[in-house]
Amino acid sequence: MRPRTGSWAVLAALWGALASAPALAQQRPEFRQSADRREVGTEDTFRLTVTITNPPDGSSLKLPQTDDFETLSKQQSTEMSFQSLGTGSSSIRRVQKWTLVMRANKAGNLVVPPSELTTSSGTIKTEPVPLTVKKGHVEDKNADRSAAAGPMRLFDPFQNFPFPQDQDDLDEQSPQNIPIPRSDSDLFLRATLDRDSVYVGEQATLSLYIFSRVDLSSVDTLSMPKLEGFWSEDVDSPSQLSAEQRVVGGVPYHAYLLKRRALFPVKPGVVKIGPAEADVTTGFLFAGRRVHRKGNELALRVRALPPAGRPPSFPAGNVGVWRLNVEPTTAQVELGQPVTVKVVVEGRGNMRSVSIPPLQVPQGLRAFDPTITDKALSSKGRMGGRRTLEYLVMPQQTGTFTLPAVEMPYFDPENERYDTARTEPVTVTVVGAAPKMAAAPGVAPEGLGKNVLAENQTLRPLRYRAAFAGAAVPLWERAFFAPLMLAPVALWLGVLGAGFARAAAKREDPVARQRKRARASRARLAAATQLQTRGESSEFFGEVEKALIGFLEARMGFSVGGLTRDELDVKMEQRGVTANRRAQVLGLLDECDLGRFAPGAGGSGAREEALRNAMELMEDWPA
Repeated sequence: MRPRTGSWAVLAALWGALASAPALAQQRPEFRQSADRREVGTEDTFRLTVTITNPPDGSSLKLPQTDDFETLSKQQSTEMSFQSLGTGSSSIRRVQKWTLVMRANKAGNLVVPPSELTTSSGTIKTEPVPLTVKKGHVEDKNADRSAAAGPMRLFDPFQNFPFPQDQDDLDEQSPQNIPIPRSDSDLFLRATLDRDSVYVGEQATLSLYIFSRVDLSSVDTLSMPKLEGFWSEDVDSPSQLSAEQRVVGGVPYHAYLLKRRALFPVKPGVVKIGPAEADVTTGFLFAGRRVHRKGNELALRVRALPPAGRPPSFPAGNVGVWRLNVEPTTAQVELGQPVTVKVVVEGRGNMRSVSIPPLQVPQGLRAFDPTITDKALSSKGRMGGRRTLEYLVMPQQTGTFTLPAVEMPYFDPENERYDTARTEPVTVTVVGAAPKMAAAPGVAPEGLGKNVLAENQTLRPLRYRAAFAGAAVPLWERAFFAPLMLAPVALWLGVLGAGFARAAAKREDPVARQRKRARASRARLAAATQLQTRGESSEFFGEVEKALIGFLEARMGFSVGGLTRDELDVKMEQRGVTANRRAQVLGLLDECDLGRFAPGAGGSGAREEALRNAMELMEDWPA
């Protein structure tokens, strides 16, 4: 059987390659190393690339080792190519490459030592690489050229597919800007903020990650920093560890999200955020090892709301993007029947701090205190929600009434300007109640025209037969008639007198009633003292606020619940309360709100101060 022509060609090519292999083995290898930067900082990383072309069999490589630099990661790759020379011979080219991510341990003019390749014929060395190292961070001049290629990543076969990007990841601090600690480079804890400057009341998102290059088993304990000066709410608290690939300073890591919180600053200035701490178990099963890690500190610059264009009496909590809507249940209602009017505010921002003006109704309508319902929402890490105020409006007379528009000013931090959310006026028509139809004589209640005579009743005879008898004594002339008629009146008068006597016995003068309510308010402070020792901040500040409100109502004689701070200030001024005492009351109420809704602001010191202020305020209040 004769071989095919193609088979002879393949055999010839292989024979040529084998024939040239000894010559290839005798070639001197190309051996070099280079760095991607010539000037770096002590907080920067750089890449050292060591390349060997056609390494001899049995050769060994020694990478540079020095105390001036530390190696954070190392990767190796091999490339082979086959080339026909066209003269019956061929060439095989094999390239081995090592990529080291390194960092300098000190500043100065340092030198990366040469790499060494030991072969059967001797030792080959590369040229040393000189570097200028400065303290801190040095901008990479080649960043623009390397940005197109992107950071060094492991090979991803799906990297060219257009997967959507997560907005949360884009908003966070870039992993390339996260510093790697020198002592814990394999496992470290890092907190990031999605922005470094916000306005008072604007959201900043705090994210806490664990970056690891070792197997991670569990996170046993996590201590978040005290968030003093913020309203804070959880956005994401994963119940299980889920890793995603991140590259930090050219080093691949597994990143685990531990906590993501929304922060709303309450005062301007530079606010410091302390480090978080965690106990982490690495490894698997009985081979695990527990380590403690401490995170980094952060600083957030908080800007005050601009005075230009600020509306008068602007509520400081109305920061975000909001819209208003008014929804009456009906546009026409009968007199005596209520109508429900819903005022809905929704948007993005801190829903708990939003202040909505009350619904104003014209003369002829009466509006009762609203029922408030909150629904918190979040989208891509940004907090928001919807608040619904349901007013029960009772008509007092017939006619057409117009509910005026509701206007709520707010500050838009994205566009850095003040705006107003407003509704359209609503018209409600009140009509009289429909009269009820009475049954006509001789007509059944159902309205049917039936005769009043029964169906089987016959006609009576025309002649009437009667029997005569003597006149009887009238009822009103009998002896028992007068006492019988006066008995109900006497009984009613007796019951009425007993009621007056009981009411007089229970009646208290206004001074005694006020003292009683004041004692009840002080009893609430005793309950708050027990909550203080147990460390329950939210319940503690709630009891202090209730005690203060009850005390004010007892002393001043009007309802305090439901009043805004400005309305309460005006009413206290009308009652003759001094400006200093009014400021103490309003300040204590603000402390209670901050302690209830901002967990980081309810420390033991804040609780003791609030309790002491409440006691002093009640004791020093003039009788």
